Amino acid sequence: MNLTKIKDYFKGWVVGNFNPSLFQTKDFEVAVKYYKEGDYEPKHHHKVATEITIITKGNVVMNGISYTEGDVITIEPGDSTDFKVLDDTTTTVIKFPCVAGDKYID
Repeated sequence: MNLTKIKDYFKGWVVGNFNPSLFQTKDFEVAVKYYKEGDYEPKHHHKVATEITIITKGNVVMNGISYTEGDVITIEPGDSTDFKVLDDTTTTVIKFPCVAGDKYID
């Protein structure tokens, strides 16, 4: 058994083709991300990767649509979204494949 902390990984990204990583792979990435009320990520898209965001706690707005605990949002390549946090929120994010530099601000 081995113990690490989410804070030891870059922005919560724990699996993927980067260091540090719990499991290194080019096939997919996994992150557990913590947000505070009012946090915001500007509208962006990925040209190659599909991103799945699971709201495990809290409430967010993406493209003007509200999402809450238990919602699973799949963002296909080319789809753009922003991310506004309405209250303290935790997400699990799965992105595949693992492609460095595949985030484009709109």
